[in-house]
Order: sequence, then C-alpha cells, then structure tokens
Amino acid sequence: MKKIAIIALLVVSGSLIGCPSVDVAAIDLSTRPVAATGAPVGSKVGQAESINVLHVFAQGDRGVQAAAKAGGITKIATVDVQSFGILGIFGRYTTIVTGE
Repeated sequence: MKKIAIIALLVVSGSLIGCPSVDVAAIDLSTRPVAATGAPVGSKVGQAESINVLHVFAQGDRGVQAAAKAGGITKIATVDVQSFGILGIFGRYTTIVTGE
C-alpha cells in the first residue's frame, strides 16, 4: 500500500511540473491581465481558446490576433488570459480581447 501511495504522489507531482499556469493549484480558474493600450475599451469582445490534455495533446489558436478577428476588433484596448486547469490533466486557456 505504501508503494502505491508513493507512486501516486510522484505521478501527481510530475504532472504539476509542466503546468503553464503561474499559480500551481489543483484546480485553477482565473483571469489575468496581460496588456492594455491607450485605446478605449469599446463595446467589442473577442475570444480565442486552446485546450490541452496531459500536456501531450494540444489544440487551438489562442493568439491575440485570433481573438481580435473573432470579435471584429481592429483597435485593441485590453488583453486578458483566462485559464481553467485540473491537476495538469486538462487545461483550457482563453485569450480575451476588447476594443473597437
């Protein structure tokens, strides 16, 4: 039983090493500011997201340009990143852009 507990601890610890989030947490649901310009915030919002599973499989374009295009934004005011992750097993990352 002790060997199983040690192996489980090593697996969980190893999965946390590769977490792209700044804060290492069992469950992460946070929004962080990335950038702001002098442009007015405006009424348009664009989002782009990507997902990853076990830090082995990843899919999606969460770039600022993709988010701006999705929202029809040509003048970017703010950029935020929202993350949702569970123990490094699953992660969803969203770039949120506001502007006109």
